[in-house]
Amino acid sequence: MTTGPPLLNDLPAEGRHRLLQLAAETSFQAGRRIFEEGRRADRFWIIRTGAVDLDLHVPGRRAVVVEKLGPGELLGWSWLFPPHLWHLGAKAVSPVTAFEFDAVAVRDLCDDDPVFGLAFTRAVAQLIAHRLTSARTRLLDMYGPSGAGGPGL
Repeated sequence: MTTGPPLLNDLPAEGRHRLLQLAAETSFQAGRRIFEEGRRADRFWIIRTGAVDLDLHVPGRRAVVVEKLGPGELLGWSWLFPPHLWHLGAKAVSPVTAFEFDAVAVRDLCDDDPVFGLAFTRAVAQLIAHRLTSARTRLLDMYGPSGAGGPGL
């Protein structure tokens, strides 16, 4: 596979090939909870089709959707960093197909191949940084002074 999700494209070819050998195809029906905030994070997915809402539990209220993910995007990064607990919850909002990866197997791959491990961890960290910046912009748009979330950030 030479093309695919950006996360995969940024990895060394041999490591990408070994990672994809660990993938299992899976699917989720619309409305299905994929994981719950605070529970053990033992796998992750790369979405092939469909959409997933990431949500945050708010005591006394319904979960608040903080982001929507779609094709090509990584679903779940909490498995990579101790204590390996989900920081958010996830729910399929449409039928979803995805590549599923076992967290322990991928962490072992990263340990066994330090060049791949560094590239993979950097790619995930870059994705996390992008999502945090997007979340910050959304919060400024919702709660900041007028125009705070504009291009002048």
